[in-house]
Amino acid sequence: MRRFGNPAVRLLAARSLRAHRKAWAAVFVAVAVTSALLGALALALGSVGLGHARVERYAAAPVVVAGDQEVRWTATPWGSEPRTETAGLTERVRVPEAAVAVLRAVPGVREAVPDDTFVVREGAAREEAAREGTAGEGAAHAHAYPGRSWEAARLAPYRLTGGREPRRDGEAVVGAGLGAAVGDTVAGREVVGVAEGPAALYVTAGEARRLAGHPGAVDAVGVLAEPGVPVDTLHARVRAALDGAGLKDTAAGRPLRALTGDGRGGAEHLGARPARADLLELLAAVAANLVLVAVLVLASLVAQALQQRAAERELLLSAGATPRQVRGAAGREVTRVAGAAALLGALASGPVFLALWSALRARAGVVPEGLELPTPPWLFAAALAVAALVVGLTRFVVLFAVRRPGRPGKGGGRRVAGIVLLVLGAGAAGTASLQGGDAAAAAAGAAVLTLVAGCALLGPWIAGAAMAVLDRPFRRWGGASGRLTAAGAAAHSRRLGAALVPVVLVTAFALVQLSAGATVERAAAAQARAATTADLAFTGTTAERVRRLPGVRAATDVLRSSVVLARTEAGTPRLDRLPVLGVDADGLAGTLDPGVVAGDLSGLGRPGTVAVGADMAESLEVKPGSTVELRLGDGTPKRLEVVAVYERSLALGEFLLPKAELAPHTSDPYPARVLAASTHGTSPVVPEAVTPPGAELNALVSGGIVAAIGGLTLLSVLSTLALIGAGRRGELELLRQVGASAGQLRRMLGLEAGFLTATGLLVGLVVGALPLAAFARAFTGGLPYLPPAQAGTIAGVVLVTVVAGVFLPVAARRGPTR
Repeated sequence: MRRFGNPAVRLLAARSLRAHRKAWAAVFVAVAVTSALLGALALALGSVGLGHARVERYAAAPVVVAGDQEVRWTATPWGSEPRTETAGLTERVRVPEAAVAVLRAVPGVREAVPDDTFVVREGAAREEAAREGTAGEGAAHAHAYPGRSWEAARLAPYRLTGGREPRRDGEAVVGAGLGAAVGDTVAGREVVGVAEGPAALYVTAGEARRLAGHPGAVDAVGVLAEPGVPVDTLHARVRAALDGAGLKDTAAGRPLRALTGDGRGGAEHLGARPARADLLELLAAVAANLVLVAVLVLASLVAQALQQRAAERELLLSAGATPRQVRGAAGREVTRVAGAAALLGALASGPVFLALWSALRARAGVVPEGLELPTPPWLFAAALAVAALVVGLTRFVVLFAVRRPGRPGKGGGRRVAGIVLLVLGAGAAGTASLQGGDAAAAAAGAAVLTLVAGCALLGPWIAGAAMAVLDRPFRRWGGASGRLTAAGAAAHSRRLGAALVPVVLVTAFALVQLSAGATVERAAAAQARAATTADLAFTGTTAERVRRLPGVRAATDVLRSSVVLARTEAGTPRLDRLPVLGVDADGLAGTLDPGVVAGDLSGLGRPGTVAVGADMAESLEVKPGSTVELRLGDGTPKRLEVVAVYERSLALGEFLLPKAELAPHTSDPYPARVLAASTHGTSPVVPEAVTPPGAELNALVSGGIVAAIGGLTLLSVLSTLALIGAGRRGELELLRQVGASAGQLRRMLGLEAGFLTATGLLVGLVVGALPLAAFARAFTGGLPYLPPAQAGTIAGVVLVTVVAGVFLPVAARRGPTR
């Protein structure tokens, strides 16, 4: 009929929107919050994608020659083309000293300046002796300063502001950031000059080479151009000279890099590039989870908003409207609401993003030094693109919510789909129990979302089953209010299921996110306590010196670094950067007990050996006598013999190497700590567990995003219940008219709130417990753990939110409905 053409559809949509403003308010808020969160994440991803290492020390050098700070691994996935993975290296890849002479001979090069960075230490060691769990006071703190040669200062350039340059050993120029003056003594050196720039000690070139400790190699070479030589021309000439000379780095023998522009910063700040890659991967994973949660939230809310008006759609159909016209009117109505809300969310995403970045920068040490995260103005257009995506997603839900007006059916397809999702979720949880590391975490996360999606489809049947259990108690002991609750649940199981889904979602999500971290931290802390048997700890010294102290019977250096493990999964290449420790085999007795289950740690006294964590050994299928190929921190490939397998890898990392094997491949070969055993045998020192690269950054970002997603799911609970409450005011008014008292209605609503809270918490617990148990088994071999305070917080927040969602819409309007 022509009277139901496009003008009629627009009129119906406009009038329906005005008539149901309160119902659409819940959808409006959810869409706005979703758009703000997704927009902020899009801005964060864009900023990290544009991120680079800051150029400081090499700002005046148009070209910097350095080693390749990435390692690559190529493999061919099953039935696919070869694929290459890359991973950043956190230790310095050095340049052969012969490169300096080659570069000085390049036409257009004014000077090629070798640069080495090292640490200058002064002061006595600081003893950290724990007494009843509290670190004792020790000697003076050992100060450490970054050191360079004075000739390399011109690569910035850092100019003298007072005094003169160093001319002999024992003299130094200090950076202004150090706060020293000419005539002072710093690190046993006389300060003869003060220069611009950050805190640093500049010494003569000869002393710098000696302190750097790697003769025949330099960290990098800064190339200064003759006046008028373009950067592109200089770069091409330098590249040709390096290739012609056949120069390779001193680690893995790879071609040297000639860096220009922002790429020069990578030669200064080694941790910036790996941190950027880790943060990008983390944000992408969080964004994927948020999108899935948003789909569940928006689908539930929009479907509920439209479901409450089924009678109106039936009336339109009876009057001659076609299903397509009804869907068109509903779609136009939803698009108007979602469009305005998404635009508001896009505007709010900017402040949310800036607040996240401000929090990252405010925490010292969270964002690696030198990592620039730019936010150009054009980047904020990404929030508008996300808003359009959210509107499209919301509009897409309408196709399913009103796909067959007037013919609701029995939901057989929905039930089958829900059961299939539950089976898939259980399978993902089983996969998590068979894997380890990031793969187990990813499988557990996928299991939670899949199980929650299955519960969303099966919500009416879950609610019906739960009410079938409580029907008799409600009717027998709940009085009139209990009978009203049972009757209402039986008549409106779909409505009850819609209310139950967000409660299950928020419970399962919070449970998994909080318990996963707590489980790993608790197990790592327990392993660290068991592994640390030393009763003395020192910093700023070496085990060799500590062994000379009276009363010390054993001591080991603890050198921290990382390795890259290359392997394949179903033919797909994978590179894992893992923290490792370098130790002294002859000093482990009485200081460090990794919990050996096979082999003997004394084998670490030989070069070319390694001890492997039990889970990693099982994954790699190695045992004592096998070999493992690792790439050390500077990319040097090593095939190492396995001499022992140990069980406390959460505390000590997956690999233990001899310090002598690890030290030459680190930027600073000085031990982070020395553990010692005394002859009088006091209480063990405070243990320290190893942390994966970027762990603090990941924890902060994950915590913020988890809070945001948790807030979205709580908003979903409140919005869904408010939407349902707004749609049943006529029902409550009818009960009042037939004699139900206000007290009976309040008790009925209280019973409903209790039912939703208890059932939602129970189902959410089951949904979360399955993947959590698999995750805990894969990581710790034990059961999941959640601090009681956090468990109580989850239950309390859910209870308060459900009660507010049930009672507030009713309390907002007590008069009769029209």
